[in-house]
Amino acid sequence: MDRRAFLLTSGAVALATAADRVMAQSGTTDAQLNAAFDAIFERYLDHSPTMVTSLGLDKGARAGAKSQLGDNSAQGIKDDLALTRAALEQLAPFKSAKLSDAAALNLEVVLYTLDQDTTAPEKFGLSSVIRPYRIFQQGGSYFNTPDFLNTAHSIANKADCDAYLARLDAFATNLDNDSEVQKAEAARGYLAPGWSLDLTLGQLAKLRGQPSAQSTLVHSLVKRAAAANVAGNWQSQASAILDGKIYPALDRQIALLKQLRGTTKAGDGLWRVPRGQEIYAAALNQATTTDFTPQQVHEMGLAQVADISAQLDTILKGQGLTKGSVGARLAQLNADPAQLYPDTPAGREALIADLNSSYLAMKAKLTQAFSSVPDIALEIRAVPVEIQDGASNGYYRRAPLDQSRPALYFINLKDVGDWPKYTLPSLTYHEGVPGHHLQNSIASFAGNLPRLRSMGGYSAYGEGWALYAEQVAETLGGYANPLERAGYLQSFLFRAARLVVDTGIHTKQWSREKATAYLVEKTGFAQPRSQREVERYCTQPGQACSYKVGHAAWLRARDKAQEAMGAKFDVKQFHDVLKDGRMPLSILERRIEERTKAALAAS
Repeated sequence: MDRRAFLLTSGAVALATAADRVMAQSGTTDAQLNAAFDAIFERYLDHSPTMVTSLGLDKGARAGAKSQLGDNSAQGIKDDLALTRAALEQLAPFKSAKLSDAAALNLEVVLYTLDQDTTAPEKFGLSSVIRPYRIFQQGGSYFNTPDFLNTAHSIANKADCDAYLARLDAFATNLDNDSEVQKAEAARGYLAPGWSLDLTLGQLAKLRGQPSAQSTLVHSLVKRAAAANVAGNWQSQASAILDGKIYPALDRQIALLKQLRGTTKAGDGLWRVPRGQEIYAAALNQATTTDFTPQQVHEMGLAQVADISAQLDTILKGQGLTKGSVGARLAQLNADPAQLYPDTPAGREALIADLNSSYLAMKAKLTQAFSSVPDIALEIRAVPVEIQDGASNGYYRRAPLDQSRPALYFINLKDVGDWPKYTLPSLTYHEGVPGHHLQNSIASFAGNLPRLRSMGGYSAYGEGWALYAEQVAETLGGYANPLERAGYLQSFLFRAARLVVDTGIHTKQWSREKATAYLVEKTGFAQPRSQREVERYCTQPGQACSYKVGHAAWLRARDKAQEAMGAKFDVKQFHDVLKDGRMPLSILERRIEERTKAALAAS
């Protein structure tokens, strides 16, 4: 047994012993369980310095984490599995314990999560089934670390600057770790499609091609150190690390991917890799937290595309758009100059400003539908230029626990033509409020959850909520005219089409081109935007299905609650389920039924 494995094992024993002592001394089983949760959470923090920083905990006793990036080597995958296994063993005795309702829910959700975390490494020897390729156009240290350093690593003093330099040094190591793991996984048949490797090589070239003094990695440190009045020759120190360590590691990674490029198998879906159908089934299960089969999801998508298209047809005809398919008419609307921002820096600034205006207007209305509205800051930014070619169209990052920085909502502005004005309200409600930002804020700051639970996530729960939130926004007057309502329905149509496309790619051998053509035809989105989306589905299987499957579960649960409570139904009370935290859909629907019965009994 090597030293690292010994430390993990001995750490697990120590924590288990500590938990046993708490169990012996504590007056309630709930307290014992919470002590175990806290011990497990602290153990995960010990081995994830980037999580420590993202949560704003890299201070005091954990200040050392700010100089680290964590272990992304092959051994790191094994260590992560050991951590998960130790956690499962530590929680096993509580399965038969008498717990309160809230504690039982916490235990059930945490055990579900931990069990899912074992699937990829134990069954397939991979770190993830939803992200089965180590390096691709949206994954790898080259893609994640520069953005992390720029957005999550705060700069306020000399120690923060020194820690940034240490992380630059660690970045070079992580690049080489990625290369090693990718080489080994490619030998087993796990290598991204050729076009993905081409996009990745293009992004690597951009990162590598900047003179070190002009690199965004250096500029981020220099600019923020100056803003914080931290004296020091940070440019020369950071440039030296880039030239001496990071750039050589990037050169090695570029050379490896060029070498591997000719060996990747033809095709775009998981069917092309060993045990691909099994991996996809596991990915779909994890992404949707359901047992739906790929065929069931595919048929669900076809039915929803037809239904939403019929609703859009009525609206578009009312706006004088009568010729061609719904997708063709949406494409016509997308190209209307009145709907487009100028493709200029000023046009991009105006777009961001309008998003902020829409966000603030909706934020002011939230108390009409929510009893709890945490005032957590949100900042809307464009995706960094260096990664916009491979990045998704939009994504959200929650605020740290200490709120030392705002939550961030990124929008990809590579082509402003991707964002007609009528589509932006629904996007803001999805990513901002009452969508991801409100849901994450309530789970993290308004509930009373163990930290181990409040930090977890389920795509079907969160993305399903964000789509449901677009509907809540409608009840709050969020869509000013029929065209904005068409944008909202187009958002639903887009997510329904994803069900068809994702399952088509991975189980029916649809090509990237066929899937892109389907999206363009059905949704009216531009070809470049549609292709970027499809490229994400190809390399992150199952995740795209979480949106509409989750949305259907939220609607089903609300309809049942309304039917059961009749005139006593209170939407604010219904939305208070967010305080229970994220959970798998099957547990969510049961939980809402339990809350409904309790409310009826109390009325």
